[in-house]
Amino acid sequence: MSFEKFQILISKPIILSVENIDTDQIIPARFLKSTTREGIGEKLFYDWRHNKDGSCNQSSVFCINGPERQILAAGENFGCGSSREHAAWALYDYGIRAVISTSFADIFRGNALNNGLLPVKVSKDFMKHIFDSPLREIKIDLNNRTISFMDSPLYEEFRIEPYKQKCLLGGYEDIDYLLSHSGMIDNYEKLHKIQ
Repeated sequence: MSFEKFQILISKPIILSVENIDTDQIIPARFLKSTTREGIGEKLFYDWRHNKDGSCNQSSVFCINGPERQILAAGENFGCGSSREHAAWALYDYGIRAVISTSFADIFRGNALNNGLLPVKVSKDFMKHIFDSPLREIKIDLNNRTISFMDSPLYEEFRIEPYKQKCLLGGYEDIDYLLSHSGMIDNYEKLHKIQ
């Protein structure tokens, strides 16, 4: 499965200024039976988004902001806890394409990048600007590795491994990336064929 190509993303953020959001909060363990990504976004932050009877929790930022917001801005150490890939699946299936935080759990960061989701690490000062102005549109430019506000010259650069940057720009999973180079691989094999 390939993902949407990621080049420039402009969106208002969903604000979750909570630290240490773990993968069990992102996707509760009782929903891990799914072996496909489709539809798992409905279970994203399920216990925060729903009341005990299953109705929408009207005080939830997700009910207020809805899935049209493609950026999630969260407190530090986002994605800590168990190494469930379903957390990245749920965020992506819900419509979130980037998560901004001052720090990410390493395993979550890897799972996100492998599943079409961009984790953007910013400074605490920049994060404060985001939390203080939740209605401002944010622009993430993956080509230039920058994050900025649409109404301000304020920006920061962020880091991403060049290979993963290429994968996100092309909408590739790892195998898709290899297949995109099949012509080069075939030519190499022809030139180096063992007699």
